[in-house]
Amino acid sequence: MTPRTTQWWRHAAIYQLYPRSFADGNGDGIGDLAGVRGRLDYLENLGIEAIWFSPWYLSPMADAGYDVTDFRQIDPRFGTLGEAEQLITEAHQRGIRVIVDVVPNHVSNEHAWFLKAVGSPPGSPERDLFWFRDGRGENRQLPPNEWQSIFGGPAWTRVEDGQWYLHLFAPEQPDLNWRSPAVRSEYEDILRFWFDRGIDGIRIDSAAMCSKDPMLPDYDHAVFPDPHPYVDLDENHEIYRGWRAVADSYPDQRALIGEVWLADPARFAQYLRHDEMHTAFNFDFLGCAWDAKALRDCIDQTLAAHASVGAPSTWVLSNHDVTRHVTRYGRPDTSTSAGIRQYNPVVDEDLGRRRARAAALLTMALPGAVYIYQGEELGLPEVEDIPAERRDDPIYHRTQGQDPGRDGCRVPLPWDGEAEPYGFSAAGAERPWLPQPADWAHLSAAAQEADPASMLSLYREVLARRAAEPALGDGPIQWLESPEGVLAFTRGTGDDFSCLINLSDAPVPLPEHTTVLVTSDPLHDGLLPPDTGVWLRPI
Repeated sequence: MTPRTTQWWRHAAIYQLYPRSFADGNGDGIGDLAGVRGRLDYLENLGIEAIWFSPWYLSPMADAGYDVTDFRQIDPRFGTLGEAEQLITEAHQRGIRVIVDVVPNHVSNEHAWFLKAVGSPPGSPERDLFWFRDGRGENRQLPPNEWQSIFGGPAWTRVEDGQWYLHLFAPEQPDLNWRSPAVRSEYEDILRFWFDRGIDGIRIDSAAMCSKDPMLPDYDHAVFPDPHPYVDLDENHEIYRGWRAVADSYPDQRALIGEVWLADPARFAQYLRHDEMHTAFNFDFLGCAWDAKALRDCIDQTLAAHASVGAPSTWVLSNHDVTRHVTRYGRPDTSTSAGIRQYNPVVDEDLGRRRARAAALLTMALPGAVYIYQGEELGLPEVEDIPAERRDDPIYHRTQGQDPGRDGCRVPLPWDGEAEPYGFSAAGAERPWLPQPADWAHLSAAAQEADPASMLSLYREVLARRAAEPALGDGPIQWLESPEGVLAFTRGTGDDFSCLINLSDAPVPLPEHTTVLVTSDPLHDGLLPPDTGVWLRPI
């Protein structure tokens, strides 16, 4: 495929690939690079323009690879560095760019730096690479402050000599001290290592959390004034200006893509200034309710925030951390107001999948880039009945199951067959690392391949149409007058393309048009049914 612009991140359809759950090439029940290479034709035929790989680095897997031991090695579970280089080449031969995850906030507690730090005395340069501090209390038996881990429990763990180290995630993920020049130099070199191997972009994990207030103050989430002691500190921007300089030193276009969870659109936009990141994920849209006014407001605010710094918007419905949107859209509360992972046994999966089909037309018609989480194109739901003994996510275990964790959206993909492993692994292989539901045969890629009404067929059709429409991708949008509960807009000059999404509870007439390009579900007597979307060629 031919990119519309060298600034590919402004318009691309990007597929998030979670390596452990995509395809298993060696039969050990864990997805790997051999499995990915065997499915590159599938991805090419799907019509995506880039792949974002969740971490594939050497790791003890305390947090699914986000606890990195060595950013310059591929974990043996996935393959070798040579295989990664070959995969990059084979993807490029198909016109597919490659993005890799880089985790700047922390490393593994088995990283060479941390092992040296633990073996060095308090106050040593080795410990200064992390956040080691003395504890509080008469015998320093209490953590240095009251910060809590995002994964549950205290954010501090004590080592044998009595000092404590900070980990905003799991204890196996010690936070780095970004005030150290050695940390900054190391990460800039990591970027060069992968850019030199042909990587086109870097996705930056937990990008707003790297810097910490060196005073490490206690705080109350409800009353603590700005700035937050470890989220969105101004020092972060110096870090990413350095990264941007690395990316810009290459003759072809390399992109920095941030995971930036911030409620303030103005603060969010600062990460997208011309000398920082190229783009960042739009989590407000991901968590928005299936409601026309809420979505319209979210889209308008997103476009305005990005326009203020000349950056492209991104649109995403699911990822490796949140409840899959087929399930979320089938619940009474379709937002993530109760949390990015929510559990409610009341789910109308048919309704959720119908809304998900319409949402695909909405996201792929909006200005900017779109991200597709693996399995979304198959209409996979969240798997919520994984036995406790099979669960892998440290969030589930550290909260004693109060937070269901992220395993439910990470279940291995079904490729073919009538039962587990559904072609994820070869017959007779080790069982998949997470269990697959017994009723997924109809959701496999093979089962959907020949069905023109399947989710897979819809995604292929919409992605092909999106790539062929000059008005789609980056560019202007114009809202149209529409009935209550309906989103309607044009792209391009106004007579090139229009999109209509019916979120009301009644059918609505189509605006004047010459051609129906795509519908998420069939029209009824020329009317657009509830929870259905359509792309049109206007008059």
